[in-house]
Amino acid sequence: MPRGPEPIANVLSELMARRGYARVQSAERYEAAWREATGPLAAKYTAVGSLRRGVLEVIVANSTLMQELTFQKPVLLETLSRTLPDEGIENLRFRLGTIE
Repeated sequence: MPRGPEPIANVLSELMARRGYARVQSAERYEAAWREATGPLAAKYTAVGSLRRGVLEVIVANSTLMQELTFQKPVLLETLSRTLPDEGIENLRFRLGTIE
């Protein structure tokens, strides 16, 4: 049975999902919100990972900065939830890693 033309919104939505464009846009938004929350110096030595079940993963270059960010976690969460209200960020998970 022949189908009629499909709405462009459906085609674009499917294309974005298949190509992963929405994830790239989300990652850029997370990075921008993180830079705003931490400031340029801390953002230079950190990288935002993925958001899963309300927990945003943040890779940190060294343990000293990780400890400082842990102390600032409540303020960072408040800033992130204000900047990205629809994302549902409830917690931060810091882990040591290499920052490129």
